[in-house]
Amino acid sequence: VQLQASGGGLVQAGGSLRLSCAASGRRINRYSIAWFRQAPGKEHEFVAVIRWIGGNTWYADSVKGRFIISRDNARDNDRNFVYLQMNSLKPEDTAVYHCAADRIMGRFGASRIDDYDYGQGTLVTVSS
Repeated sequence: VQLQASGGGLVQAGGSLRLSCAASGRRINRYSIAWFRQAPGKEHEFVAVIRWIGGNTWYADSVKGRFIISRDNARDNDRNFVYLQMNSLKPEDTAVYHCAADRIMGRFGASRIDDYDYGQGTLVTVSS
């Protein structure tokens, strides 16, 4: 599976960013796709996950009500896209954000990074 996150950048507190994840390989639309983040010196933290079929979502308490995960059923050159709309950003949201594909087909709700395959991340920096 190939996963490429993009859309990060520098934003002021209270601002918004939209991250994109291009996913390809396996039958990616049979797997849940999640976003994790890793702040400097810290371990990966679960952010949100979406089940491809049905669109069920689940968020970490720290981002609930501010972030929205969504997927695009259209395919572009055999890639599927998942997005993370981040609103009301806070300095503590500063991290490298990774999108990740669950290793088990059909599973939904796993929150450990070891349950996923993930690719290169994109840096989000929120200034105060």
